[in-house]
Amino acid sequence: MNDITPQMQFGIFTVSDITQDPTNGSTPSEAEKIRNTITVAKHAEEVGLDVFALGEHHNPPFWSSSPTTTLAYIAAQTERLILSTATTLITTNDPVKIAEDYAMLQHVSDGRVDLMLGRGNTGPVYPWFGKDIRQGLPLAIENYNLLHRLWREDVVDWEGQFRTPLQGFTSTPRPLDGVAPFVWHGSIRTPEIAEQAAYYGDGFFANNIFWPKEHYQRLIALYRQRYAHYGHGTPEQAIVGLGGQVFMAAKSQDAVSQFRPYFDNAPVYGHGPSLEDFSEMTPLTVGSPQQVIDRYAAMRDYYGDYQRQLFLLDHAGLPLKTVLEQLDILGGEVVPVLRKELAENRPADVPDAPTHAGLVKAAYGDEAPRQAVPGANRGDNLVGESPYQDTPAPAGAAFGLGRKEA
Repeated sequence: MNDITPQMQFGIFTVSDITQDPTNGSTPSEAEKIRNTITVAKHAEEVGLDVFALGEHHNPPFWSSSPTTTLAYIAAQTERLILSTATTLITTNDPVKIAEDYAMLQHVSDGRVDLMLGRGNTGPVYPWFGKDIRQGLPLAIENYNLLHRLWREDVVDWEGQFRTPLQGFTSTPRPLDGVAPFVWHGSIRTPEIAEQAAYYGDGFFANNIFWPKEHYQRLIALYRQRYAHYGHGTPEQAIVGLGGQVFMAAKSQDAVSQFRPYFDNAPVYGHGPSLEDFSEMTPLTVGSPQQVIDRYAAMRDYYGDYQRQLFLLDHAGLPLKTVLEQLDILGGEVVPVLRKELAENRPADVPDAPTHAGLVKAAYGDEAPRQAVPGANRGDNLVGESPYQDTPAPAGAAFGLGRKEA
């Protein structure tokens, strides 16, 4: 396992859409798209990126209904790439199954895994799994409280509103080295999720691709403030990740002309604002590598020093050849410069990006064991233990209602 911890992690995420190529009318099969995604993930490591993240969907035109299966296969064919999700549905998945599946993935990948939790943006998925969308937020709060305990307590007795009680239950396998996978809470609009991430001292990921910067500034500022309130560190030490979206060519006009038909017909934002308007309103950057560098180097000015930057590259029907070319540019020309620029004048007390090795060291110091230690799962917080991380959250605690103000 690679024990070198970068100050920042750079990578890509995919939403696993199967979309017609508007330039030639071809649509890949599910099998072809799955193979292409695995190729893209392996190439991300080859060009020097740190993270590959895979979404979870249970409806066409998306194929990724089982992220852990896919990520385990990718883990077997890579050596240092961190494998993550974008996102894991904390509302419709059983937290017991999440605990088991991601601990297993943690073992088979030798610790190269974390996960991003979210409520999802597809309303019909709730009844498909026997849940009520009107209970989305309470589900997210209760399910994560249980997941958090399952990874930190060897034997769990639990009773809640949304699933059957547990009596004397032990989730297996136990987390690798006694340290739970790092968790990001992902949201594009919900302050309660930022509050939840802050309460547990986890990471907060703002999928910075659809809204103006002011929208995400408010969410991230709230998360940082509440992270400090709960005693995890200063606001500047909170663990922040951002999404992003780019398309590049040596000449900016070539990038615009090549990407325009894909943008205009994309399922998510096609037939809406123009490419130019969308690029002005959001972080979508279509242009030269230098334009991308300039745009994303400025993210620190808006959101503070942060730990993870992921880019969306392989959507809207873009062919595999084009996606691999974009990866070459991102890994060869853009990320090396961003690493350098975003490291300049970075305060020494800002935490590095989360890795399993870093979490183990935080838990055990330099004498970290290389085997599971029952009852010793204490390494989920990069900036010191939360005073509450082993205490079940009372009702309303994730909204700041369960404890006295510090």
